[in-house]
Amino acid sequence: MTSLKISTRFIRSAGLSLLTSVLFLSLTAGAQETIKMSTTTSTENSGLLKVLLPAFEADTKIKVQVIAVGTGKALELAKNGDVDVALVHAREAEDQFVAVGHGVQRRDVMFNDFVIVGPENDPAGVKKEKDLVAALKRIVDSKVRFISRGDNSGTDVMEQKYWKQLGDKPKAAAYVSAGLGMGEVLTMAAEMQAYTLSDRATYAAYKAKTGLQIVLEGDKRMLNPYGIIAVNPAKFPEVHYAAAMKLIEWISSEPGKKKIAAFKVNGEQVFFPY
Repeated sequence: MTSLKISTRFIRSAGLSLLTSVLFLSLTAGAQETIKMSTTTSTENSGLLKVLLPAFEADTKIKVQVIAVGTGKALELAKNGDVDVALVHAREAEDQFVAVGHGVQRRDVMFNDFVIVGPENDPAGVKKEKDLVAALKRIVDSKVRFISRGDNSGTDVMEQKYWKQLGDKPKAAAYVSAGLGMGEVLTMAAEMQAYTLSDRATYAAYKAKTGLQIVLEGDKRMLNPYGIIAVNPAKFPEVHYAAAMKLIEWISSEPGKKKIAAFKVNGEQVFFPY
């Protein structure tokens, strides 16, 4: 009789353990790893990430949480270990970020270009120029407002480099440092009938709602390359390095490149994979 009781208890206990194990395996099998990616407002505002990330997530079952800010802030988040990977566009800053040990495994992803946009009537006559520096001089001399990102983004860094090449920049009220993302700056430029420097992708996404026109494009100094970098796991062991590398590998692979090349805004290709 005692043996029967022990056997019954054992069977019940074993059954409960088996049920617990099955439930645990079911829950963990359905769990989805999440990584954090800091990136520029241009990849978000253009709509590119809405095309890229669902495809990556479907292929790998890894969820990507996006923090869209200027490149300077995106790299700062990565430097502090607050994200796992960064997708940005400021090559000198990216190289320095890797050189000092904050990031590893940087890869070229894609490129587009910067454009100067402004009111349709082009009050500074920028369209008469083909040279970037000559175009900026017209804006300065005309005293028409120029809206700057003013946020240490990749676009802002390039803009400041361009003013330095000119040796001048708009004065006082003619120069507005917004401290905002690209989409918001384009909206401000439209409202104030001002000029601004934009990446082509965000401009294309906002063209219809702002009415701004490209007044200068094509200068070779306006190339805009993007890179992706994993946060260094030796510095921050808690980062999801393996999952971040899966994103880096995927976005620089043929499937990733095809998605980038196929993405269009109003029928126009705005990013070109390497």
